[in-house]
Amino acid sequence: MIKTIETLFCWLSISFLISNPGCRNDNGHKDVEKSTIEIKSPGGQIRYTFRITNGYPAYSVSYKDKLLVQDSRLSLEFKETGEFGRDLILRKPRYRKIDETYNLIVGKTKTARNFCNELTVPLVEKNAPFRRINLVIRAFNDGIAFRYEFPGQEQWKSFLMTEENSTFKLSGDPLVLALFRPHFQTSHEGLYNHLRFHEIKQDTLIDLPVLIDFQGIYMAITEAALVDYAGMYLVKKDSLLVSELSPLPGQEDMSSSGKTMISLPGQDEKNSTGLEGKSLQSPDGKNSEYRETIRVKATLPHKSPWRVMLISDRMSDLFESNILTSLNEPCKIVDTSWIKPGKATWPWWNGTVVGDPAVRPGNNFETNKYYIDFCARHNLEYHSVVEYAGHEWYVNNGTGYQPGTEFDVTHPVDGLDMQKVCDYADSKGVGIRVWVHWAALYPKLDEAFALYERWGVKGLMVDFMDRDDQQMVNIQNEILQKAAQHHLHIQFHGAYKPTGYHRTYPNEFTREGTLNYEVNKWDKTITPAHDLDIVFTRLLAGATDYHLGGFRAVPEDRFEIRYEKPLMMGTRCHMLAMYVVLESYLSLVCDYPEAYENQPGFEFIEQVPTTWDETRVLGAGIQEYIIMARSKNSDWYVGAITDDPRDISVSFDFLEDGDFSLELYTDVNGNPNAVKKEIVDISYSSKRDIHMASGGGMAMYIRKIIK
Repeated sequence: MIKTIETLFCWLSISFLISNPGCRNDNGHKDVEKSTIEIKSPGGQIRYTFRITNGYPAYSVSYKDKLLVQDSRLSLEFKETGEFGRDLILRKPRYRKIDETYNLIVGKTKTARNFCNELTVPLVEKNAPFRRINLVIRAFNDGIAFRYEFPGQEQWKSFLMTEENSTFKLSGDPLVLALFRPHFQTSHEGLYNHLRFHEIKQDTLIDLPVLIDFQGIYMAITEAALVDYAGMYLVKKDSLLVSELSPLPGQEDMSSSGKTMISLPGQDEKNSTGLEGKSLQSPDGKNSEYRETIRVKATLPHKSPWRVMLISDRMSDLFESNILTSLNEPCKIVDTSWIKPGKATWPWWNGTVVGDPAVRPGNNFETNKYYIDFCARHNLEYHSVVEYAGHEWYVNNGTGYQPGTEFDVTHPVDGLDMQKVCDYADSKGVGIRVWVHWAALYPKLDEAFALYERWGVKGLMVDFMDRDDQQMVNIQNEILQKAAQHHLHIQFHGAYKPTGYHRTYPNEFTREGTLNYEVNKWDKTITPAHDLDIVFTRLLAGATDYHLGGFRAVPEDRFEIRYEKPLMMGTRCHMLAMYVVLESYLSLVCDYPEAYENQPGFEFIEQVPTTWDETRVLGAGIQEYIIMARSKNSDWYVGAITDDPRDISVSFDFLEDGDFSLELYTDVNGNPNAVKKEIVDISYSSKRDIHMASGGGMAMYIRKIIK
């Protein structure tokens, strides 16, 4: 049921305070030159204050009367018409209360509530060309979001935006957990940094989401509904965080002003995770060439994405929040019956190992049959056709999976009959997915999708996007929309963060955008501590593909790099828990069949779902641990991970009344691959004390006992 209530004044949660009543202009609109406008969350704990001072708009945000963001200016710059921000007139604000429920086809919850107060602030220039922009703010019980709306107007038909200056002036010197990037050409993969705000170097480019800890009040900044716009980063400028939009490609090289090395506190430049990249500041501090770089091209009317601040003194509220999907449009796919989330093989990760000596390995039917049969034996929904020995499944004379001078994603390599593979998989109740490089796919997008649908392919991983400028954002959304027309799901790799768009197009199953277990094939950086950093940052934006399923765990000091049959740091129970802790509507099962069969714990992977009815966080400590509980139908799954050894206590008061059977998987000290499995009866009044080993975890499968 959807219920939307529009109100002229919401006295309990919205107040409009005008220090100067203003006057009416020639068009009969009431203008207010100096004013303060307040909007509160429905529960009244979050307050957004807007004012115009000396002609500039600015805002503040507080939580339970503690100021978090203070006097932060907002302005926009355009190539043709200059800055929009100085000498503005505020016209009469409009208020609306929104209270609606909606269902998600895929997600961390089945039914979500969009409950907020909305304020629209019309802003008009005092002088020619009299441009009009509306600032729209929504106040939720767990956060604030605002966006810019560009209404159609006679004197302003289109624009070339060079800067969006949405600023965040943080109160005090909070702790920050963030991913720094050297430039905009990025797969959004790196190691996170935990430091005080003052320790962040000037002009550092910060990826989103970023988590900020105000001594027990948590705020995560990200964006929602990224459509026909550039992806947003943050840059530290003096005492501010300022929005920085990814520039459109094909413009003058910004490095003419020089290059810089982004280094982190406590690290020398050589060993910094920041690489040599384009400077965000010229030597004279102005960098006029850079500031003329076009970020967004648009025809009016147009809208920016939402700039989102998730806020609470309970870290669990940030994980459980549905703000991002609430800020996106409803589902645009009429018939969603073909959308089938699930788990999939990913042979590339293990080296496309074929454990049966009777099977000839290669880009052929036999190898794919071997993995399809494994899926059928263990109820895995999908097998992924990727590559063999470094060559993708389709024709390409390039190297390193990059398109060469001759490539064709509609033409399998010699010896591979894709129709035969799809037909055999279908006979076994298994779906086929394929991997493609986006630049090889995009020139033949319509032809390839039509062919894949005829073959019976169910979905794709589209890889190496590595950008989030407006052009790439539109390409990804086009791929997603056209895939839906051919009943194909999409998994984006080398891609930017989710922004809640899976509400609108639920065939978007997952995105990468994390430094994840694939790196174990060539580096030693993916530790249990890094897993926790991902949970408290990137997971707040939504689904991530993390190359789950490695079943060869070793202590960190015994880890060695292997391209085939990679090793894992952390325990097997840590890995089992990651299937619950992380959100992904297509979870990969990356190891080869013999690595799983007859191994302890694999039965948990067989039965764990990938979409959920409800999500609850039972306990969380930044950089320490997380306990995540998710439900499907009447069953619950719980996963917990840690870095250091830790004792936790799990209360089952989230269960309804009745008796339940608990399958509990816990660590065995001294053997990271061992799993202790117990089956006991519990109820909502039960509690369980559990020890997690170093880099450990635990997993639970809880079923209601039907008498």
